[in-house]
Amino acid sequence: MRLFVALAGFVSLFLVLAVVIPCVLPASELPQTSHYSLLEPIRSGNLTVFPVVSNKNFDTGEFITLDEGIRSSDVVVTEAGQARGLIRRRPKDRDVIAPVRDAEVNRLVLVNNSKRPLLLLAGEIVTGGKQDRVIGKDRIVPAESDPVDLSVFCVEPGRWVAANGKSDFGAGRAGGVVGGVVAAPSVRAPAMAAKNQQQVWDQVGKAKRAMSETVEVTNGVPAVEVESTTSYARVMENKDVQKQVDSIAEPVQRNYESVIHQLRDKNAVGVVVAVNGEVVWADIFASTQLLQKYWPKLVRSYATEAVITRAKTVQVSTKDAQKFLDQLEARHETSDVEPGVYKQTEISGDGFRVFELMSLLPKTGFAVHIAKMAE
Repeated sequence: MRLFVALAGFVSLFLVLAVVIPCVLPASELPQTSHYSLLEPIRSGNLTVFPVVSNKNFDTGEFITLDEGIRSSDVVVTEAGQARGLIRRRPKDRDVIAPVRDAEVNRLVLVNNSKRPLLLLAGEIVTGGKQDRVIGKDRIVPAESDPVDLSVFCVEPGRWVAANGKSDFGAGRAGGVVGGVVAAPSVRAPAMAAKNQQQVWDQVGKAKRAMSETVEVTNGVPAVEVESTTSYARVMENKDVQKQVDSIAEPVQRNYESVIHQLRDKNAVGVVVAVNGEVVWADIFASTQLLQKYWPKLVRSYATEAVITRAKTVQVSTKDAQKFLDQLEARHETSDVEPGVYKQTEISGDGFRVFELMSLLPKTGFAVHIAKMAE
């Protein structure tokens, strides 16, 4: 029953899963009413972005992003071994002591000192500590939280020493963007789906090599800095790499921001992304407000994917993009629930996976973010 409730929510294109379905329907008979529609595509080189608009726009004003939390110092991310002293002491549990662990590659600790819940997206990169890491799954951290263990993956093989002597992390920066870095879909995918550190490292290595070759071909000089840098985030900060990403990202960003402003009443809430004529990804948010917060670094993520998989440009149709959104027949479903905070559901189908983050906080009960990847 839970499988079809989840599918019904996705079929109606990510509406609130608040209605109990009275009977179980075969996937082929699920309702096809859509509250989302695709606009004409925006093309830049081998990247195609289909804006998605909706007649639903939920109130997400209470959520803060990782970038906002780190900039305000309300959110602290640190190595697991540094968690002592970060626990929030309450009158009833003054004797509680924060757990102490040695630093681990695939674990970080986060504390949300803000009075607002924190939204984390899989693929967001935090830089610093003993290695740069990428967040492995979407989640919500409640306001004024105690230390929370984060599932992360290293995107900087080879370093295991605190950067500049500091154990805390910040949001990575690229291309002058105010805010952090989101990894390209090919790096996000193994962290979210395979949950495999070696596969993440393999994709980081491929991305770095592709960037190095692209920069060398474009400028006619060896990309020594790109080749020698172990950090994915620092590769993205390389000036020559930035120029390549900007050449694809900036036209899309300008056009899409124009679409958002012109069609604000229609609620632009996400995108379907195609590279080299193949649909590879979709990011859908609960509100235009959230999309606008993440858009500057998401568009660079998509542009990075286009740069590292550069090939002869092939156009993809709106029909193909819509088919990707409508492809729903699932083989398997799993859920991860933190009662009263969030439910994260992973749906696997033939050639795709869907990751839905549902907020269970008071006055919510809607899908905050949905990512869909082609496999």
